[in-house]
Amino acid sequence: MSKDALIVIDMINTYDHEDADLLLPSARQVVPVVADLLQRARSQDIPVIYVNDNFGEWRSHHGELLDKALSGPHADLVDPLRPDDASLFVVKARHSIFFETPLTYLLQQQGFERLVLCGQVTEQCVLYSCLDAHIRHFDVTIPRDATAHIHEDLADAALRMMERNMGAHVCDSDELWR
Repeated sequence: MSKDALIVIDMINTYDHEDADLLLPSARQVVPVVADLLQRARSQDIPVIYVNDNFGEWRSHHGELLDKALSGPHADLVDPLRPDDASLFVVKARHSIFFETPLTYLLQQQGFERLVLCGQVTEQCVLYSCLDAHIRHFDVTIPRDATAHIHEDLADAALRMMERNMGAHVCDSDELWR
């Protein structure tokens, strides 16, 4: 069995950005699914790594990003997904979780083989992160019901691309760690 890591992408979020109104309905559906994945991963000692946009806050760290999101109007979407003391946290500035971050080094040092990517946005950060994971020779699994989208048609196309072009296993979240 490969060594898994659950990677939560951009879910520590204030939803104070362009397209947030289009993202929020999908995020509301995804939060309980991601919360369940977090619980299952943690109960089986599968490491959880949050990789989150810094939203241009160049002097912030993960605690400040979390505090800001929890004090915002959409704290209900963040609170169920809080990192615990065992969670790892990587701050990113662009779409891919790998771009200019230490994530590749972390994953290699820990011997991870399969990355389970969840979070937002399916047709943006999840897609680009899947591509970058693929070119780094990681096995990738995408639980389709644990990724939020802005445009459903683009998300569907992105999931097909990840499966067909990048060899990702696209599944429902209930197939994982039962």
